[in-house]
This record gives sequence, structure tokens and C-alpha cells, in this order.
Amino acid sequence: MRRDATRRFRRRRLCLLLALVVGACQDSPAGPGGRFDQLSPRFALGGVVGQVAFVSERDGNAEIYVMNADGSSPTNVTNHLAFDVEPVWSPNGKRIAFRSHRDGNPEIYVIDADGSGPTNRTQHPDADVQPAWSPDGEKIAFATNRDGNLEIYVMNADGTGLKNLTQNTAGDVEPAWSPDGTKIAFATFRHGALEIYVMNPDGSGQTRLTKSAGDDNTPAWSPDGTRIAFNTNRHQDLELYIMNADGTEERRLTQSPGDDSNAAWASSGKHIFFRTNRDGNDEIYVMELASGVLTNLTQHVAHDFGPAWNKGKKK
Repeated sequence: MRRDATRRFRRRRLCLLLALVVGACQDSPAGPGGRFDQLSPRFALGGVVGQVAFVSERDGNAEIYVMNADGSSPTNVTNHLAFDVEPVWSPNGKRIAFRSHRDGNPEIYVIDADGSGPTNRTQHPDADVQPAWSPDGEKIAFATNRDGNLEIYVMNADGTGLKNLTQNTAGDVEPAWSPDGTKIAFATFRHGALEIYVMNPDGSGQTRLTKSAGDDNTPAWSPDGTRIAFNTNRHQDLELYIMNADGTEERRLTQSPGDDSNAAWASSGKHIFFRTNRDGNDEIYVMELASGVLTNLTQHVAHDFGPAWNKGKKK
């Protein structure tokens, strides 16, 4: 049994690495099942106003969409035959950075929020993925395998001034900038399973936050910088957890027979948007943290995933 578990772990790790680089190993829909979270037929945001970028396959391929916080008015902003994923808003809400395969390999692009002016910021033959904008809008962190393994780099928002922050052979991915700009959280394979670390913006002070037998990854800072939401498979299925910014007081947020992942905080800090396949295909849900009430925002037969909150919009 231990040999089988080791094989499953190695396959899961390889699958994740491939997905990060080339978009392989897409999440397969889980069959509908009973829910443990409290699902509400009514909207749970309670007056919160804003925009959410997300990825949808409703046009036949993965595209970046933008919708209102209540799920209304979904609009395609990329309109390209290539694979466009991993949207992240600039701090002022005027631009979106994302990963695109329109040049034949994964690159970091920036586009105006209305879909105009797409520009390749990395222009490198290897894989550049998972952009994360600094709070001042001056820099973009991302993961790249241009040194032979996945590491966290940072560049100026115009693509200049590249710097390798992690310089580790194990594999470092999924950077996330703290709201005050003083820390970058990321996930790493340096302990075998994925764990969440935090470091200074220059790469110094790398500190481990999570210690579990499963994979802990995809960190997302709360707006006040005191908490971090993340994915974990320590319960077999992917679930969302939350912890203090120093790694203490972990708390489970979701309990679903499907997979719940990719948390994105609303600016109020009271709601989290996330992707789930509990309805049989990937959808964007929102959770009210105080009550646990859930609302399905997309309700579409196609896969919708990768939500990102627009911090530049009025709450």
C-alpha cells in the first residue's frame, strides 16, 4: 500500500508540474454529491460591489472573462483561440496580467481591462506562468522554468529587470504578494509535498509556514495581510483552509466531496471567491466567511475557474 501511495504522490506531483507549465492535467469533473457547506439560493455578498476576473471554457477554449461580483454580465476580454488563464488584476484595476499560449509556449501577457492592448511581457522560449502583481503596480512576480526547474522570478511591470528570487532546484511556484508589499508567499516542493513558504521581496528570509503530509499550495493573502487562504489535499479531495500570516491557527473552510481551490478575497475580507467542481463541473462560488453561506456565481455547463478580485474597483 505504501508503494501505491508513493506512486500516486509522484504522479500527482508530475501532473501538477506539467499543469503549471503547459496547462496539462485539467481538473476532471467530479460527480454531483451531497454538500456539507451551506448552499444559499440567494446572493451571499450582502451589498459588496466589484468585479471578478475568471477563466471560462464556454466559448470552446480557455478565455479570460470579467463579471460583476454577483455573477452578472460575464464578458470575454481575451477573445483568442489560444489558452488564456491565470488572470490577476493590476492594483488600480485598469489592467489584467495573465498566462497565454498564443505564442506557442506559456508567456506572461498584460491586457487592458476592456480587452485591448495585449502585450507579451516575458518573450522567452521556456514557460513563464502564474503572474502576481505587486501592490504598488511596479512589479510582477511569476514562476518560470527558464533555469531548468520552476523558480520564482520578479520583473518590472514592463518586463525589464528580471531577477531570480528563490534559486532552488526543488521547484517553487505560485507567488502571491502581501497587501503591504513586504512579503511574497509561494508554494514549494523542497520538502517533497507542496508546502507554503513566505519570503521578502528580494528573496531573502524564506520561511516555511505549513507542515502537512499533503500538498498545501495556492496561497492568497487577506486584504489586511493578517491571514492566508490556501488549497490542501490533506483530506484526499482539495479543500480550502485559512491560517494566520505566520502559519498559526489553521482552519478548514470547505467540506465538499468535490475539489475546492483557488481562493480570491473580496476587498472587505468578509468573502472568498473560489473554484469548485461540487456541481459536476468547475464553477465560481463565493463564501461568506462569517456564516459559511455559499453562492454559485457562474452556473454554466462549461468549466469556469481561476477567480481574481479587482482590488481597484469600489467596494
